[in-house]
Amino acid sequence: MSGTDEAPVYGRRTFLAVVAGGVSALWWGPAAVRVGQDLLLPVAQVLPPGVRELLPVGGWRIYTISGSLPPVDRTTWRLRIDGLVEQPIDLSYADLLRLPRAEQVSTFHCVTGWSVQHVHWAGVRFADLLALARPLPTAHALRFESAEQPYVDSLTLAQAALPDAMLAYGMNGKPLTRPHGAPARVVIPDMYGYKNVKWVRRIELVSEPLDGYWEQRGYDRDAWVRA
Repeated sequence: MSGTDEAPVYGRRTFLAVVAGGVSALWWGPAAVRVGQDLLLPVAQVLPPGVRELLPVGGWRIYTISGSLPPVDRTTWRLRIDGLVEQPIDLSYADLLRLPRAEQVSTFHCVTGWSVQHVHWAGVRFADLLALARPLPTAHALRFESAEQPYVDSLTLAQAALPDAMLAYGMNGKPLTRPHGAPARVVIPDMYGYKNVKWVRRIELVSEPLDGYWEQRGYDRDAWVRA
């Protein structure tokens, strides 16, 4: 999940306060987004202030499981790609920027009911990234490890091959900021935000998808935004 430099940071305790409404959005899908403000704003009157600000009244929100943001140092950051591959590799930030650049404009959907439209992303398609490590035939999924421990999540190779899925390093014409997951984050617009892992430091090729941090706590593994 994402935020801006000016937005407040919400820890796991506050985020869990809206899990009941947020999880149900997996079933409501865009219906929750379409009527979000009309439906949820009255609820804000009976919620604690910290939770009230999480409601979809516009803009980004920052969610963390630790209550703080991981440090960012692009000069020392490394992306490890290993697991079921022929050639494990470590990429520097400069290495990442040298790979074929992809750009797109898409909508970001949070499972708690808010969305941000027309987000300009820049990054690398997973096919170009994985070509360097050469996945083995037994590899069928990617496990993403965040610098915000113990946050992990996974995508199947088919999901990662969607035309608008990428490992992003830029947003709206600028490098990713720390709240948005710098130096690099997953972007998969067809899925809710908790699948868009921020602060990625490792991609492990595995035989099958695994339950991520929020999936271990009751969320769907396949977090499709409902049409």
